[in-house]
Amino acid sequence: MKRPLGAQISHMLKDRGVDVIFGIPGVHNQEMYRGIEEAGITHVLARHEQGAGFMADGFARASGKPGVAYVITGPGLCNIMTPMGQAYSDSVPMLVLSSCLEETQALRGQLHQMKDQRAAAETVTDWSCQANDAKAAYGLIERAFEEFELSRPRPKHIQVPIAQLEAEAAPAPFPNQPALRNQTVPPDVAPVLSLLNIAQRPLFILGGGCRSNLWRQILTQLGAACFTTYAGRGLAGSDYPLDFGSMLPRPGSAKVIASADLVVVVGAELGEVDLWRHDLGHNATMVRVDLDPQVLSDHNRAAVKLQADGESFAHALWAVSDQVKPAAGWSADEVREARARWRAEVDAERPGIVPVVDALRAAMPLDTMIYSDMTQFAYVAKEVWDMGFPYHWHHPTGFGTLGYALPAGIGGAVARRGKPTAVIAGDYGFHYTMQELGVAVELGLPLPIILWDNGKLKEIEESMVRGQIAPNAVIARNPDFCKLAEAFGALSAAPKTLDEMQAAVRAAFQAEVPTLIWVTPDIL
Repeated sequence: MKRPLGAQISHMLKDRGVDVIFGIPGVHNQEMYRGIEEAGITHVLARHEQGAGFMADGFARASGKPGVAYVITGPGLCNIMTPMGQAYSDSVPMLVLSSCLEETQALRGQLHQMKDQRAAAETVTDWSCQANDAKAAYGLIERAFEEFELSRPRPKHIQVPIAQLEAEAAPAPFPNQPALRNQTVPPDVAPVLSLLNIAQRPLFILGGGCRSNLWRQILTQLGAACFTTYAGRGLAGSDYPLDFGSMLPRPGSAKVIASADLVVVVGAELGEVDLWRHDLGHNATMVRVDLDPQVLSDHNRAAVKLQADGESFAHALWAVSDQVKPAAGWSADEVREARARWRAEVDAERPGIVPVVDALRAAMPLDTMIYSDMTQFAYVAKEVWDMGFPYHWHHPTGFGTLGYALPAGIGGAVARRGKPTAVIAGDYGFHYTMQELGVAVELGLPLPIILWDNGKLKEIEESMVRGQIAPNAVIARNPDFCKLAEAFGALSAAPKTLDEMQAAVRAAFQAEVPTLIWVTPDIL
């Protein structure tokens, strides 16, 4: 049956597994909303398009399915570009659908007009395309979902002229049979096997692209040590004795890496935000496994390169790992001493935070999924908080935007109904998206929001001091955060001790609305 294209798009998304859409309606995209309820899709109304984008990001990370957002022409698209940039940087599957104007060159003065919004969106997405009719819209949506499965997941943007959204269109075609990503032909791991057979100190570096639950067994069978990137934390389990943890940015990690006689890097860019130095520090042969050819061809110049996803590689390697005699060159004492030394360095660099991190970790269920913001508390926690499960801590690592944690945590909690989800934010970053607290209240999410309030942009202040710059513009007047939370209808707590903080966190997981837990450095 024919109906407006905007409605048909919602039905098409439902047929491809979309159950939730985040967004804000407006006169330019209202036709997209005609079909949402009819298709059986839940819509989450954000307070700002930036919040909608971060919610879609958080939902995608928690569910493994693409996060979808609807926004309007012009300012709506501009507002969601920051979340799209974050999703691009962190390889998150996100589909943003927006309306657009039919003509922007010969006609001026239109509502929400931009010179070229498609081109603007392309700067922060895998691709940004305009669909000028129903057939093109359906084809682009199909392409987006196919690429989410087959290639490195990154955000896509599709814009449709308002007149086309309003025009009658036939239904979208049934979903295609999805292509298989080399799952029937495992990657050839014979070269890796040969190298492992002669290595005494093999070292694996596991990143966010390592999606598999086999890594603990593989590392144990091989006698291999490992580091993880921030995104790969938990892949080896929280107590693997040869796990150096997420300590790659520690300067001393380069010396450890230089002592390995084989380095296998899986699903990790080894970029600036992974290392905070230019070189990994290895002297031995490097094996590189990644989906992205650009990563495989970087300055590290790996001797063996496999274009494969981490899961396929892990399965292929596990199938033949019993052909390798376990290496004996690493010792648990060596790893334990290095980790203790690095933990002390972290504590010395940002004094007083490590004990609070330890107390918070002890108060949370092991399977809590955490969304953090750009704040000193998170910087410390990412290094010293061992994760029991992989992909349970999400941080705006690459793009590095403030305001990520709360809306992303809302998206994650929507995807994980009945499972524990928590937010960690700093006082300044919370200002960016604190209005989304109203969404969490509306949805009845039992979401603990740990607000670390040191009263300033302390990381920037300290950086200015190191650069011999008189600290300027690093202090902003904060509201009474507890009263603010209560004004939204949330609960609040202002613990004075670590024990009180732990009690507040445990209670927050049992509440019927979110709880803002205001923590300051004075808690010690």
